[in-house]
Amino acid sequence: MSMVFDCSVADERADGLAAAASAVRAGQLVVIPTDTVYGIGCDAFSADSVVSLLGAKGRGPDMPVGVLVGSWSTLDGLVLSVPPQARTLVEAFWPGDLSIVLPHAPSLSWDLGRTGGTVMLRMPLHPVALELLREVGPMAVSSANRTGHPAPNNAQDALDQLGGAVTVYLDGGPCGDPVPSTIVDLTGDEPVILREGAVSVAEVADALGTEVRTAR
Repeated sequence: MSMVFDCSVADERADGLAAAASAVRAGQLVVIPTDTVYGIGCDAFSADSVVSLLGAKGRGPDMPVGVLVGSWSTLDGLVLSVPPQARTLVEAFWPGDLSIVLPHAPSLSWDLGRTGGTVMLRMPLHPVALELLREVGPMAVSSANRTGHPAPNNAQDALDQLGGAVTVYLDGGPCGDPVPSTIVDLTGDEPVILREGAVSVAEVADALGTEVRTAR
């Protein structure tokens, strides 16, 4: 049976974070609030958990899962190298609504789907998410909805869609408008916006001091 914790109540928030951390370590799924939409997450290094996450959403490995981190320094251990442009974007927008795609470190034993050797990383600007991430480490996280349905901006909508597939729901209140993060691909010779979301193309270009093209 799923557990739902109201994180606006101090004691319940502490109990919820402890339950969520235990669930993640046990290979189970949790739902967390973020600064964009609610996310369904699991241990990023558990291939079986990622399979369960994709199954709960009703999608396959052709749509890989991104990874949320709890600190800037975590980035260095997850990617092959951190180019100067990535450092610039991290300093400008993390924690926040910008996801960065980079080649992942080949030594990592994870399976996030058909990523082509890359990983999409973000540090969310939400205290509940950050506290959990700092406790359990990087998490594979996707929007907490069934594929083809709207991404939820509150815990009840996530519960209605995912039900008992998730062990712990952390209710951090409504996230506001369900605007996704902006995705910047830094795997090539120049940055490419794969998706414009909460951070505009102009803001990315201004931070980098160069024109940025958008994927067609």
